[in-house]
Parts: sequence; C-alpha cells; structure tokens
Amino acid sequence: MGQKINPLLFRLGINKSHHSFWFAKPKDFSRDLQEDERIRNFIQDYVEKNNKKQESYFKGIARIEILKKIGLIRVIIFIGFPNCFIDVRTHEIEYFNINVWKGFLFGNRRFNISIKRTKKPYGQPNIIAEYIASQLKNRVSFRKAMKKAIELTELAGAKGIQVQISGRINGNELARVEWLREGRVSLQKLHAKIDYCSHAITTIYGVLGIKIWISR
Repeated sequence: MGQKINPLLFRLGINKSHHSFWFAKPKDFSRDLQEDERIRNFIQDYVEKNNKKQESYFKGIARIEILKKIGLIRVIIFIGFPNCFIDVRTHEIEYFNINVWKGFLFGNRRFNISIKRTKKPYGQPNIIAEYIASQLKNRVSFRKAMKKAIELTELAGAKGIQVQISGRINGNELARVEWLREGRVSLQKLHAKIDYCSHAITTIYGVLGIKIWISR
C-alpha cells in the first residue's frame, strides 16, 4: 500500500497538513481550487524566468502555502536559497507582489505575499529534485547526481532518502527506472514522517521523472 499512494495524502490528518487553508461552498470549491493552482504555477514560472537570466535551474521553492479569508488572500513562500529566488529587499518583494497581482483578478480581496526561509534547504524534497534536475541538464551522470543528492540530504539530518529517476536515462532507446536508497524510509508506517515530491524535467532525449522520499 505504501508504494501505490501519495505518501503525503496517505498521512494527511496524522502528521501532514494541507498546503491550502480555506473553506468554500460546494459551488465555489472548484473555482478556488483552480485559483490556487494558477497562483502556484504563476509564482514558479515567474521565478524560472528570472533564473534563466542568471543561467540557473534552481527555483529554490520548498513549498507554497495559501491562506484565504474573507477579503484576504495570503501566500507564504518557503524558500531555501534567497539569491535564487529574488533579492529579499522591500522594494523587490513589492515589485514581485505587483506582478502577481497583475496576473490575476481578485476582485475586492486584498493580496499579500510573505517569504520565509527554510533552515535546512537540502532536507526539502522539492529542492533536492531541482538539484538532480539541474545536474541532469548539465549532462552529469545520473548515478553521480543521485549519490551527491543523498549526501546533501544526510548532512541536513534526514534519517533516510529514496531517489527514483525514470525515462530515457542517458539517452538510451529503452526507458527504464533507476532508484537508490540510503537509510530508513518506512513508507508503510503512518506515524513515519515522510516528505515526498515528484518532478518532471525536459531533456533533449525526452521527459524524465524524478521522485524523492525523505524520512525525517
């Protein structure tokens, strides 16, 4: 069972919580859900465009939390590397806030963005997946990238990590799945604190899928 379901969904309400906090009427639920997805995609695309100018593949975003109240939408962005995101100065954040505001029509609701830095960025699965993606785009061997990612995660204090890469690895004609695990990753136990993410990258050989499981 632990291998066939999203680990975050599997532990929801036990030791995991939602990344969106709001309540909506049944007729408005789909609209608010699509609005959350658009906000997240817009922020990630905005960061990716800025990083392309610096020739960086890192977005540095660990997660995005959205809190909705009456007349207010608050977005909290947890980042690992501020320099890869934006220069954390007041006018830069205001400029970013305005760009997000222009991309959406929130009506009379106020919109607020706050940025928080994670203490151990390499303990976040999203950042580890981006690191592996950047190595693969730079033609680094996938095994070397996986081993280096595991070393960084262990230095961040994780109990265990499992990395999986699938697709036309190294340009082989036949797609395959390669995985590597270090430490203890208890996917079957509900009380185990597991962080998970799936990440897709486009290479000259096709699309590669990266999955990361980190046990705290």
